[in-house]
Amino acid sequence: MAQDLTVGIAGLGAIGLHLARALDKGVPGLKLAAASARDHAKAAANVAGFKHPPRIVSNAELAACDIVVEAAPAAVFEEIATAAIEAGRIFVPSSVGALLPRMHLVERARAKGARIIVPTGALLGLDAVRAAAEGDVESVTIETRKPPRGLAGAPYLEKNKIDVGVITSATRVFKGNAFDAAQGFPANVNVAAALALAGIGPDRTMVEIWADPGVTRNTHTIRVEAATVRLTMTIENVPSEENPRTGKITPLSILACLRGLTSTLKVGS
Repeated sequence: MAQDLTVGIAGLGAIGLHLARALDKGVPGLKLAAASARDHAKAAANVAGFKHPPRIVSNAELAACDIVVEAAPAAVFEEIATAAIEAGRIFVPSSVGALLPRMHLVERARAKGARIIVPTGALLGLDAVRAAAEGDVESVTIETRKPPRGLAGAPYLEKNKIDVGVITSATRVFKGNAFDAAQGFPANVNVAAALALAGIGPDRTMVEIWADPGVTRNTHTIRVEAATVRLTMTIENVPSEENPRTGKITPLSILACLRGLTSTLKVGS
């Protein structure tokens, strides 16, 4: 019988803790072995009731696991990613936007025999976009609409002195490519980054971000014009209570991604 793959989770917040609980309940072929968090005591308390509580370790020590899942603030992304990649592990980032300006990590993973697997996250249709990108693609756009509080604190808004707290009607606060969107909204556009990596790249993938008091869900509409297909897809994600910047589906998407690493039958991404 093949030995279970060990999983380490960086961050036990809105994404990481939900994922940890699901893994602790049991997923064939996977074992939650370790977790890291800024507050070790709080993290230990959060997992104390688990059937098999993971060890609470530093970000670097997670690299002892076969799979390292990043679900932490973007500020520590490179530390977590570098340790996992240097150890030749499978690295699963949730902060995909933080990967775009660090594509050297992909080359390093190739050199070290590591893998970087980007989960679908709060998006849909990545399989179709990847397929279309094998041929000629004219354009890929994504329009994101979020309740204003879900955008609060984004560096782009602070730099341009945009106060989303006073917005009373749907307002476009950003238009540009995915690379610039990822830098200006690191906690909000992981979906755009994943789309860009699946398709025609961050420079050609265009992004609009709207602060919309009229929506209660994080809504993403993707439009693809290609030689083989025209795609229009919309997803409405329920925001997490712990962090309105992310959707409740995100930890489930990562769980599905991890399950696919060991499943006998795997459908799509």
